[in-house]
Amino acid sequence: MATAKESQIVAAPEGKKKEVTCSAWIRRKEGKNNSDNKLLVVMGRSATAASPALLELYTFDPKTSSLSSDPWKFVIGEEGANPTGFAVHPSGDEFVCATTKGCKLYKLVPQEFAYHLIAKDEPRLESVGRQKCLAFSTDGSKLAIGGEDGHLWVFHWPSLDTLIDEPKAHKSFKDMDISLDSELLVSTSIDGSARLWKLTDGTPLMNLDRSAEEKIQCCRFSRDGMKPFLFCTVEKSGGNVVTVVWDMATWKRLGFKRLLRKPISVLSVSLDGKYLALGSNDGDFCVVNVKKMEVQHWSRKVHLGASVSAIHFCPTERVVISNSDKWGAEVTKLTVPGDWKVWQAMLVLLGLFFVSALAMYFFYRTSDSFWNFPMGKNQLPAWKLQEQSHIQGSGSMFIDDSEFPDEL
Repeated sequence: MATAKESQIVAAPEGKKKEVTCSAWIRRKEGKNNSDNKLLVVMGRSATAASPALLELYTFDPKTSSLSSDPWKFVIGEEGANPTGFAVHPSGDEFVCATTKGCKLYKLVPQEFAYHLIAKDEPRLESVGRQKCLAFSTDGSKLAIGGEDGHLWVFHWPSLDTLIDEPKAHKSFKDMDISLDSELLVSTSIDGSARLWKLTDGTPLMNLDRSAEEKIQCCRFSRDGMKPFLFCTVEKSGGNVVTVVWDMATWKRLGFKRLLRKPISVLSVSLDGKYLALGSNDGDFCVVNVKKMEVQHWSRKVHLGASVSAIHFCPTERVVISNSDKWGAEVTKLTVPGDWKVWQAMLVLLGLFFVSALAMYFFYRTSDSFWNFPMGKNQLPAWKLQEQSHIQGSGSMFIDDSEFPDEL
């Protein structure tokens, strides 16, 4: 049984934590033929008496698992519009920032030694009001947002044509996620209900079954590309919270497990679907191996005494960024088994190739096989080969005359 390990918290840039309300990873394809991965982190900072609301853009160094100390800063510009969340397009070229007044679209423009954010006017996004959840589909063709007022919007991207406009989808949104194939959306409410929606035609599919004593809270689809599952945290009577797994083929419960053993505030899944992260109301979080459904990493007191509001997995490294209202953003390097890099796999294959070549050469030099027979003009005639074979088999250099009848 795997054992959980304590976290390694990476030092964050000074002044980054306070007033940081939200964050997100940005993975960009740059360089020749878009072959280089550039990892950025965008953070939102609330306005203070001395500073307006800001967006800050950091570079991420995978070797040290740290953020740059001198971010690029951009003023949001709208009075009273403090950032509350992000949805980054899979291309890494743009993102939507939810604020206390609505949503704003930003285009990320790389420059020679910097990045620049360009705010784009999108009245349909700016007029939706305060949103609790927002997410792009995996293929980037749809944007879904769920409001504190329970209103669900799903837009085609980038046209922003409306696919779903449901004012009474929930009492108020708790959580939301889109499936790996971009065909389903799951959403939960603060009253404990959960609904499924078909994004292919924009219609409601079903409500998830629950008992009267259960409240479905957080939700995430599996992302490993194998058999599709839906993970939900469910609060039962007495305050016990378990992680329940639904089979998406039948929408029946496969089972449940108590992982964090305390009230859960947030659920997240890694981009490759191998790990789940669960945050608590008192500042702890754990990371779970999906295949074994066992805790493999603990981070205790990262947000001491505060509810963890979000956990974001790095797209390429085993690193997460967690958020809370009190402590802002924390970067944590996970103590889980590392993944194989491409160069490591190639090195192993190259080693196996050389070992195989040496084994074949050794076999060739030491074996008495067909391949060691002389060929061409040096090859003996068949009758001579038979005679030599007979002599070697007899164990004598002379022909045994007993094999011939006596002369009469």
